[in-house]
Amino acid sequence: MSTQADVKSLDTLAFLKSALAQFAHESNQALSEVEIQGQRAVDWITVDMAAFWKAEIRRRSDLVNKAKKDLEHCRTFKKVGDNQPSCIEEKKALDKAKSMLEHAERKAEAVRRWTPVVTQQFRETCVRLVRFREVIDVDCPKAAAQLERMLKALESYREMASPSDRGTAAGATGTASVTRQDDAAGESAPTPAPAPSPAATSPEAAS
Repeated sequence: MSTQADVKSLDTLAFLKSALAQFAHESNQALSEVEIQGQRAVDWITVDMAAFWKAEIRRRSDLVNKAKKDLEHCRTFKKVGDNQPSCIEEKKALDKAKSMLEHAERKAEAVRRWTPVVTQQFRETCVRLVRFREVIDVDCPKAAAQLERMLKALESYREMASPSDRGTAAGATGTASVTRQDDAAGESAPTPAPAPSPAATSPEAAS
């Protein structure tokens, strides 16, 4: 297993740390908004609508009773001899009042039926949100701290490696300078004349 780190840019780690912090912040805000809006929806169904349709049932029951009294009044006081009055308007009003009462009762029944379902689903959603919030509140800070340690370690490593690199470069430059000086000295020195051979200096050769 290799122990070398292949890091090409410290800015990438710094950007990742900043993006992680931004993600945690926005996620916390989103979770809070989901919880608030979800609770409002549950309260609207289980509280507001339950109270509304309960009041509507009472109001529409009163309308039905009034329509019945109006129909009875029509049949009693508008009767002429043996002729039974039609009381068409009163009958229509009674039918309409009964239809409105039935509609309110259906709505109230729907609210009662869906109240436990909506409440249970919202509770389960809140459990999932709590788990996600734990990831944001615990895991994200841990990851950010790990990135911070990595950044500090790499910064320290870069500060330690830079002087050595400069020294190596300086040493290489000095060596090259000495080499160039030696080469130049060799080029400027005159070439020595060849020594005379022994045969040329002997008496026999002179004669």
